[in-house]
Amino acid sequence: MTVTTAKWTLDDYHLMIQVGLLKGRNVELLNGEIVEMPPEGPEHAQLSTDAGDYLRPLLGSRAIVRDAKPITIPATGSEPEPDLAIVQPLRTLYRTRHPYPENVFLIIEYSNTSLSKDLDAKKKAYAMAGISEYWVVDLQNRVLKVFRNPVKHDYTDEITLLEGEVSPISFPEIKISVERLLT
Repeated sequence: MTVTTAKWTLDDYHLMIQVGLLKGRNVELLNGEIVEMPPEGPEHAQLSTDAGDYLRPLLGSRAIVRDAKPITIPATGSEPEPDLAIVQPLRTLYRTRHPYPENVFLIIEYSNTSLSKDLDAKKKAYAMAGISEYWVVDLQNRVLKVFRNPVKHDYTDEITLLEGEVSPISFPEIKISVERLLT
């Protein structure tokens, strides 16, 4: 006997939120599955906050830095809540819907207890959605993993950085300090 898992649609998920079924639960929709998000430790919470504060003046009015807010990926039935999503500055549109993949310049996840999920399921969802760049700040190993050039369910380019600077694909003129993201 084959066991098949029922997948939730974005509409199902939004209805569950609307009626309060998920109230008080720290979850996100990932590839049609409702996945619990582990609580953020103090270091994770503060480092991702500091990174958002650091990136805002660097990007200026070219992008919005969204902290722990959903993005909607219709193609994969996902609505993850990345630690930081660097998105097109379409504030009026985001009052009616979350950013879609075509609105996303860069996703940054701070990862400690969720490292395996961030490097597997989330990475696949972002790649399948065509999000051009995904960074994982690996707090366990104190490195920045940069994933670029999505093809199907993975990224073709991966760079691991301990120090130095990195420029986002969408903003090659901006130099981001790796150390500022890690400490």
